[in-house]
Amino acid sequence: MIRAGIAVLLILLGIRSVAQGLNPTPTPAEARANTVKSETREKAWAILREGLKGTNTEKRAKAARALGLLTGNPEAEKAAILALKDEKPNVRLAAAAALGSMHAEGAKGNLEEALGDSEPSVVLAAANSLLLLHDDVGYDTYYEVLTGEKRASKGLLQEQLDTLKDKKKVAQMGFEEGIGFIPFGGIGYEIFKTVTKNDSSPIRAAAAKRLAHDPEPDAGEALAKAAADKDWRVRAAALDAIALREDASLISRIIPAMDDKNDVVRFTAAACVAHLSGRLEKSNGASASKP
Repeated sequence: MIRAGIAVLLILLGIRSVAQGLNPTPTPAEARANTVKSETREKAWAILREGLKGTNTEKRAKAARALGLLTGNPEAEKAAILALKDEKPNVRLAAAAALGSMHAEGAKGNLEEALGDSEPSVVLAAANSLLLLHDDVGYDTYYEVLTGEKRASKGLLQEQLDTLKDKKKVAQMGFEEGIGFIPFGGIGYEIFKTVTKNDSSPIRAAAAKRLAHDPEPDAGEALAKAAADKDWRVRAAALDAIALREDASLISRIIPAMDDKNDVVRFTAAACVAHLSGRLEKSNGASASKP
């Protein structure tokens, strides 16, 4: 009986030792370090909260955009969604961009709702973030910007995107404000620096580039038409997108662009045709080799 009691006591002591090994009591130095970490984290959040709730619009926008660095943080996502309702458009723009940067999957519904915002810059930022979250509804906005037409099958957005028909308003977004959602890609930074007060072409060029991976067939048709646009930046962007789309059926539509007077367009068209022709040859070669 005594031996059994001693055995049980030893077992309990062993279990306690193992538990202490798994959760060792922190040393005084470790305890102080943990306290410092906790205080630093609280200070960081206090700064962000103060910026988000302040009366200064620019500070709210800057704080909202900074939230995009906090990937996988529920509080940051909640704060960005709240900022998406701010009365000032630049704050809503920053919040929409942040939700995409932080990969806030739970905010897709909020971003889709933001597609109906009265400010085009917010609409485009929301569309871009939706694409970052692998939500194809974002493509519809870029299609609207490029073509000026709505997709017949996308009734949800018929009334929401009317604001984007106001080209003057879209142009007023300007280069600096649009930097958060314009995909530069292969078109080049310098092209977008040429934006002028009454010129919406850079925004349309950005929209063309964004349609490169749109799964809808009408996106290819829209890009083929845009390859003959009156503005060379839109033509170059459309050709760039067609190359990325890798749709060899569009080769015949873009051959005329190889004689374009603009060097950027001409060279881009040549590269696009060469790329797609190469893929077509490989495809035909693979088919011929099959028994």
